[in-house]
Amino acid sequence: MADLKPITTYVHEGGPNPYKVIIILEELGIPYEAVVVKDPKEQWFTAINPNGRLPAIVDPNNGITLWESGAIVEYLVETYDKEGKLSVEDVAGKWQLKQYLHFQMSGQGPYYGQSMWFHRAAPEDIPLAKNRYNEQIVRVIEVLDSILKGKDYLVNNKLTYADLSFVPWNKVVHGFPILKAAVWEAYEVEKKYPNFVAWHQRLMSRPSVEKAYKAW
Repeated sequence: MADLKPITTYVHEGGPNPYKVIIILEELGIPYEAVVVKDPKEQWFTAINPNGRLPAIVDPNNGITLWESGAIVEYLVETYDKEGKLSVEDVAGKWQLKQYLHFQMSGQGPYYGQSMWFHRAAPEDIPLAKNRYNEQIVRVIEVLDSILKGKDYLVNNKLTYADLSFVPWNKVVHGFPILKAAVWEAYEVEKKYPNFVAWHQRLMSRPSVEKAYKAW
């Protein structure tokens, strides 16, 4: 992909969702430039993403501007993964990949994000809300643990973009001290959900993941 122009990828420090896009870019060897946005509500950026959230990309190779991390991941894979490195060939498998990406977007990200907000940013301590979202994190982990029983990856036992899309928020729960104590340790994740934990460790060891977390 040496002839490609770098894809401008708008990110913010510490935000999990942009890493989802960077991991795919790294995995596929697509050239990119990470631009850190301090205030995504500023007019110059809302001209790119009216929702004022990150990530977003501008791809000069196809003249396309795109936001929403799941849509960006699908675009990158469908446009640049010509060898099918991060996808599968059979029809059922292709739809299962979309299924898991939607599950990540609707079932993982919002619950994990709300837990983080109530633990870290809420102006008052609301134990009921914390417990609610912590329990939902564990529910998602339990679902994934069940799906992963007897296999290494979600679909066709092959590494795909669906697996990688779960990395950033799982990393928050395992690596951010407050959530690690409140969820990972309190609910004994390593003991009770070994399939999930092995999968997470497998994904974290990918060179693409290591590079993504050093990208900016």
